[in-house]
Order: sequence, then structure tokens, then C-alpha cells
Amino acid sequence: MTLFPAFLKLADRQVIIIGGGTLAESKLPALLQSGAQVRLISPRLNPNLQAQVRANNLEWWPKLYEPGDLAGAFLVIAATSIPEVNSAVFQEAEARHILCNAVDDIENCHFYCGSIVQRGDLQIAISTNGKSPALAQRLRQELEQQFGPEYATWLDWLGAARELLRAQNSDPELTKQWLHLLASQPMYEKFLRDSSAPSSGKGTA
Repeated sequence: MTLFPAFLKLADRQVIIIGGGTLAESKLPALLQSGAQVRLISPRLNPNLQAQVRANNLEWWPKLYEPGDLAGAFLVIAATSIPEVNSAVFQEAEARHILCNAVDDIENCHFYCGSIVQRGDLQIAISTNGKSPALAQRLRQELEQQFGPEYATWLDWLGAARELLRAQNSDPELTKQWLHLLASQPMYEKFLRDSSAPSSGKGTA
């Protein structure tokens, strides 16, 4: 089966995580960065998750998962090491038409969380359809070397240039040609040279 790749807009949407340990913690940063409203359901939380609750970054229901707990959720993550709990969460999500991911439990997933390279607004996602997370991790490490932190700044520059061109040019085809030129490898290399060039301004101490 071929997966359908997608990047979800989770801002202000309810996301529920079942679990309070390292599996739950591993999913939290990306969810908070996306602006999701996160709720943890677990009798106990590890120290890092407790700190997030104290900082008011998420909501905590200190209890075991029970059917009905997923009401109102847009997406749910079963982050437990108990197959029976993961299965029960998946079955409720299925009944409620809620997207569900059970960490390291491919039978109880509607989607997989890819290995991600993030450089500002640039995201490169890698999926092996659950067959080899180790390969996805290796490819992520290679791509992190290929696409360094400077890509975040360059993408911001490209975004600003795109808005300026669209505002000044009424010819869509010409604008498209310019955008492709600006996004080319030679222009990237020129951007790096210009960014690293020392300032020639006078009057510095």
C-alpha cells in the first residue's frame, strides 16, 4: 500500500496523547511547535512532561485511558507500551473518525510520523512505510548534512522575494520564471557568498 504524504495544520486543534513516558515526550515538541492544543491522559508523567504541565503548555488528565476520552479530538497518539491499550485507543479513534498513531505499533495506526529534517519553514519528511525506521533515521542524518541551518534564512529570503515579485509583476509566467531562477542552486550559492561577505561600511570602531 502506498501512503499519501501530507503536512497537517494543527493550530488550535485538539490532540490527545495517551501515555506519560518517553514515548509521549518524544511526540510533544513537534505538536507544540505546530500550535496544537495538547492533552495528556496518563496516571503519571515523567519529570519533563510534568514541567510542561507546570508551564501551561498542555493539559493533563491524571487517569487511565477509558473509552470516551477521545471525544472532540482531531488527532490522537497512543504512546504506551501496552498493546491492549493501543488497540482500544485505535478502535475508539476508528469509530469516531479520528486520525490515530500508535507509537511503534503499525497495526494500530492510520498514519506514521516520518523522520523529519527541519530548517525553519523547510521540512523534509522521510517515510519507509513502517518497514525500516533505522533507514529513515540514516537518511535524515544525511539530509541534515546536505541541508544546513542556512536553508532557514534562505527560505525566508525566498518568501519575501516571492511576495515582492507577485506584488510588482502582473505577468504570472514571468513571475514563475523569476521564482524558479531565485530558487536555483547558483542563486543559493550567491546568497551564501553575499551573506558571509564582510561589511564594507565605514565608521565602525
